Amino acid sequence: MIRINNIKVPLDFDFDNLESFCMKKFGINKLYSARLSKKSVDARKKSDVHFIISVDISAKNEDKLHIKNSVPVEKYGYKIKYVPINCERPVIVGFGPAGMFAALVLSMSGARPIVLERGGDVDSRTEAVENFRRTGVLNINNNVQFGEGGAGTFSDGKLTTGIKDRRIRWIFEKLVEFGAPYEILYLAKPHIGTDKLRETVKNLRKRVISLGGEVIFGAEFCGFDTDGNNCISSVSYRKNGELSGINTHNLILASGHSARDVFELLYDKNISLAQKNFAVGVRIEHRRKDIDKSMYGAFAGNPTLKAADYKLAEHLPNGRTLYTFCMCPGGEVMAASSEEGRLAVNGMSCFARNAENSNSALLVNINTADFKSPHPLAGMYFQREIEEKAFVAGGGGYSAPVCTVGDLLGIKAAGKLVVPSYKPSCGYALPDEYLPDFVCESLRLGIPEMGRKIKGFDSPCAVLTGVESRSSSPVRILRNENLQSVSVKGIFPCGEGAGYAGGIVSAAVDGMKCAEAVIDLQGGKYEG
Repeated sequence: MIRINNIKVPLDFDFDNLESFCMKKFGINKLYSARLSKKSVDARKKSDVHFIISVDISAKNEDKLHIKNSVPVEKYGYKIKYVPINCERPVIVGFGPAGMFAALVLSMSGARPIVLERGGDVDSRTEAVENFRRTGVLNINNNVQFGEGGAGTFSDGKLTTGIKDRRIRWIFEKLVEFGAPYEILYLAKPHIGTDKLRETVKNLRKRVISLGGEVIFGAEFCGFDTDGNNCISSVSYRKNGELSGINTHNLILASGHSARDVFELLYDKNISLAQKNFAVGVRIEHRRKDIDKSMYGAFAGNPTLKAADYKLAEHLPNGRTLYTFCMCPGGEVMAASSEEGRLAVNGMSCFARNAENSNSALLVNINTADFKSPHPLAGMYFQREIEEKAFVAGGGGYSAPVCTVGDLLGIKAAGKLVVPSYKPSCGYALPDEYLPDFVCESLRLGIPEMGRKIKGFDSPCAVLTGVESRSSSPVRILRNENLQSVSVKGIFPCGEGAGYAGGIVSAAVDGMKCAEAVIDLQGGKYEG
């Protein structure tokens, strides 16, 4: 099989007749199959918006074909080792992307993992999130941050990643098997959407259970004990007010970047932690049709084009960088708080990406020097401080502080203002009331520069909603080359919360790596 790259096709291209197109275009007499392997939109010239595709073909004497931009298709495979029967069951804390794929690999190996998830299953979690958006009553254990699927479940379900790993294709295929759209296997910028992701994570959980795994919801991780060899020997958790324990020598700690009580627990247990850079800022919202027009020109509204996305970064004269993150075309700004009296926001899109607005995080890099403290949890305290200020600035009751770009830049808005999508409510406040001065300065410097790249990005009518503070973990749980904590054997710090991933895909990959390490310790072997 060979892959033909960089094929330009029009927006009205008939993808149902891909085989006949390939035979005619490349002069192939005997074609066995043709499969789309990549599809992207090229909108660099607004007068000529089109698709760029790659196609995998199988043909007679394909090794003798001389087709420009063609390469052999690399074979890939992922095999799971099987553990001996009746091995001690490993425990996983957290059922976000890292915990889910760790649980899936372990259950497929026969290890029968036990998952402790402080939040609820995806159905009860959805109900809790909608109740919060409707009433402003926060459930601190069942919300946008905590529960089945992790924070990614209430996001755009974006699957783009900067890492390269053989496990990624397997992850995508499993997601499709569990209900994700097939198109994620070939889109250059794949996403699932929160509506389809909810069903996908539920089906993944069902598979884990069918293979002997166990998922305990409403189970808050409380601590662990060690034996005389400084190896973990048991894990404790609280459910419905009752404390329980599980004997285990293998704990995958995939608790996520917002489980601040876990960071404090680890600090009290003398687990080695380190400060980590992250970023904070706001969400910017424009009308979706305006962003589509800016990105696609006269082709905006073409039924073959989905809502437009973008990615921007500006290196500023103050030494900071302002960049967009987790852009949600046709989405909403979500109430993402998980602690009482502290306010945080995030972005979310459904698969169709057809909401009125498009939004993105506008983030400024935060360095460890900004914490002004050597304490390993100083970054977490930094986050908490700005979230408390944002809560007050919005007027309390989880009302988010909002203003227009015109308010920020001191420019009078002429035209119809963008209506904020955040719920339960909004209150007027400039970012100066809750963000550090250097962050506000960076927003004022960077937004006009971004407006030079995307027409209308700096529109005075666009809306800024604060505060975006949970883009990544402020802490790294130090681990060795065997993926175990440098402080206690048998603990595997994992995923985004531990500081080793940044998004759904990289977190899932890290979860798989930690599961493989546990399987090796259990004496896992390939069949045959």
